[in-house]
Amino acid sequence: MKPSYVVTGAAGGIGRACVAELVRRGAHVWASVRTDADEADLERAYGEAVTVLRMDLRDAESIEACGERVAAAGPLRGLVNNAGLARPGPLEHVPLAAFREQLEVNVTGQLAVTRAMLPALRRAESARVVTLGSIGGRIAGPMVGPYHTAKFALVGLTDSLRAELAPEGIHVVLVEPGAVTTAIWPRARAAAEEVRAALSPAALERYGDQLAAAERSAARSERTGVPPRRAAEAVVRALVARRPAPRYLVGTDARVAAVLASLPFRLRYRLTAARR
Repeated sequence: MKPSYVVTGAAGGIGRACVAELVRRGAHVWASVRTDADEADLERAYGEAVTVLRMDLRDAESIEACGERVAAAGPLRGLVNNAGLARPGPLEHVPLAAFREQLEVNVTGQLAVTRAMLPALRRAESARVVTLGSIGGRIAGPMVGPYHTAKFALVGLTDSLRAELAPEGIHVVLVEPGAVTTAIWPRARAAAEEVRAALSPAALERYGDQLAAAERSAARSERTGVPPRRAAEAVVRALVARRPAPRYLVGTDARVAAVLASLPFRLRYRLTAARR
């Protein structure tokens, strides 16, 4: 019987790369997407090797229904919590609804999916939960506060789950990429333009330079980031290793940032603070 895995956010980027790598290794993949077009695309590309799940991390009923469907099919060898979004902007002016959505999708949604899949995971031997965090969960900078808040929270969530599920032999792993060339960058640019357009003249004068610097940094990351396949390879290593590491860094920039995150607080904050 083929090992079975769930991958959320499988329409593109790291999620789609994880699907490709798992199928290449002979696994069956439950791939979650939100649209008809993405479902049809996955079915054309992978046929019976992939079963599509229609799941929205903001919709508890869709998550629970997917968990029941997967559990009814048999043991689940691993779950890849990949779906997420990024909301840029100065924390003073980010709409609270957008801030809440960031946490709902990137933190609460990850827990909801994990809980829904636990019955199936418990039926497999040495099951895995692999969550896509970010080096942005170790070190934070300006203008991406909602995203950093969610990724820092994801570290605590993952560490607690690891401790709680260890007695059952379920390994919980956090993968921490740096910049990856995915569609998150164009979406973040569009969101940043909306934030800029909504700022008052006074707020734009206060934060305009920081927004411009963040946009330049995002454009640079989009050009120089590693391909999604690199992150997917780390995810799959965590899924199949006999003794997976608790965390996997992906990319040179992630390793550099991990060193910065270990610096004394005053020095770290001096390096990451915005400049006038």
